[in-house]
Amino acid sequence: MKVAEVENIKKSWLGEYPSHWQLLRIKNLFREIDNRSVNGDEELLSVSQYTGITPKRDSLENEDDFISNAETLENYKKVAVGDLVINIMLAWNGSLGISPYDGITSPAYCVYRCLPSDNPEYFGYLFSTALFKAEFRRNSTGIIDSRLRLYSDKFFSISSVVPPKEEQDRIVEHIKAQSEKINRFIAAKKRFIELLKEQKSSVIDEVITKGMNPKVKLKKSEVEWLGEVPEHWKTYRLRFLCKITTGGKNTEDRVDEGEYPFYVRSQTIERINSYSYDGVGILTAGDGVGVGRVFHLVEGKFDFHQRVYLFYEISEVIISEFLFSFLQNNMIKELMRYNAKSTVDSVRLPVLKDFQVLVPPIEEQKQIIQHIKTETATIDTAISKAELEIELIKEYKEAMIAEAVMGKQS
Repeated sequence: MKVAEVENIKKSWLGEYPSHWQLLRIKNLFREIDNRSVNGDEELLSVSQYTGITPKRDSLENEDDFISNAETLENYKKVAVGDLVINIMLAWNGSLGISPYDGITSPAYCVYRCLPSDNPEYFGYLFSTALFKAEFRRNSTGIIDSRLRLYSDKFFSISSVVPPKEEQDRIVEHIKAQSEKINRFIAAKKRFIELLKEQKSSVIDEVITKGMNPKVKLKKSEVEWLGEVPEHWKTYRLRFLCKITTGGKNTEDRVDEGEYPFYVRSQTIERINSYSYDGVGILTAGDGVGVGRVFHLVEGKFDFHQRVYLFYEISEVIISEFLFSFLQNNMIKELMRYNAKSTVDSVRLPVLKDFQVLVPPIEEQKQIIQHIKTETATIDTAISKAELEIELIKEYKEAMIAEAVMGKQS
């Protein structure tokens, strides 16, 4: 590569890097691999901007879910440990990685193998930086994000910095060491958040089932797991307090951009521009890991996954916030009676409709809601602070990697 061309590339997007590093086109660093599986028996791998290359089975919500929508995995592309796998449709957002596994991947993805003279892990980190993702976007073909494709000829035409092999190795080790510390920090913060949530749950549990008056006369509840409850409170089956329905979309039907909440799967809420429902409701997982545990009180226009239940048109005898708190804290106790395992795989609509809810008079509900808000405010602040610290340390990790791969780490 000519000196003038190198300077133009540095000025245009690569910026500064150590003077003794090379600048080479990716075609001089990787070759494309197109070996195909004969019977599709190998480990199916998925590609994610968040987790890199992982076994597809690790992302399944249920063990009996199909590992792929394809009729057969024959002719899928083979992947070896150390290969670079790129989802060419999402290269611009970092859906790529160096595989730590042997396996197979979608025929629509590209598989590349680094030359023996270089460390593939270095380029895995380099290509995941915002700098290179922006360059991948510029070289992708398509009009809108969902149609962009980074084809091999364009990928190979992009220039990359190339440190000497020993420096590549040192950079990789530095990133791994720092990442390990950061990951330990994040794990500790997540555990702290779980403890705070448990504390919050215990605060709510007492008032949501016993009320505010410690001297209130109690009676034995007809619901075994509730124990004694205030004598003047009533018990309703959920079917009489609201309407319940499931969403009409699979994850594949989601819209990745939009201004309204969309409960894509049992564990996550994403954004979608949808008009399936307009009002106040409560969403919970009906299937998968989060069943009966994850609730979200939502208001406005939204859509939701077919394995998610919506509670809507809530009765005038109960305030939606009170119902939300009661379900959040108590539903899993009831569901466990229907499943002997430690986690509930799914909950069917008839069981859900028969779930029993304690309902105090409206004025008591208002007092309980206000008490919960007051008593849990400090806990919520602590949770928000911990979540912010996690986001900040993730940003620091991205910056650390970006500096290290460009030879700027201190």
